[in-house]
Amino acid sequence: MIIEFKHFNELTNRELYDMLQLRAEIFVVEQTCIYNDLDGLDKEATHIIVKNDGKNEIIAASRLLKPGTRFPDFSIGRVVVKQNMRGTGLGIRMMDEAKKFMMEQWNAKIIKVSAQKYLQKFYENLGFSVKTEEYIEDGIPHVGMVFRLSS
Repeated sequence: MIIEFKHFNELTNRELYDMLQLRAEIFVVEQTCIYNDLDGLDKEATHIIVKNDGKNEIIAASRLLKPGTRFPDFSIGRVVVKQNMRGTGLGIRMMDEAKKFMMEQWNAKIIKVSAQKYLQKFYENLGFSVKTEEYIEDGIPHVGMVFRLSS
């Protein structure tokens, strides 16, 4: 497994295509959610992409945003793990690496996620806590969650 952090401008055409394809597979096809994935924020983001060693295939990804892009705080969004890779610990590893990057490279103390409600326990196990009531985003129940760096 290869984990890379790349700003939008550093992504190859293939990486961008494969990442968007994976997001469409998960959010649009699997979850039958019609939403505007191309919201302009990818261009402001640093992306974490996880690839299979041999195939150079993106099997997980998410985007990391600095304060003021989507939320007042640092945030992680568009978290996807290829369906056949779920339950392997890959999502946990990717999120841990994302938090570590944001804390070490950007000095983040608070990180927000807009989590799909059914993934609340997943994020709680990563140290996030619920900070909002349940709300609907793109037709799917979500909760706002925050990770705080302990001092």
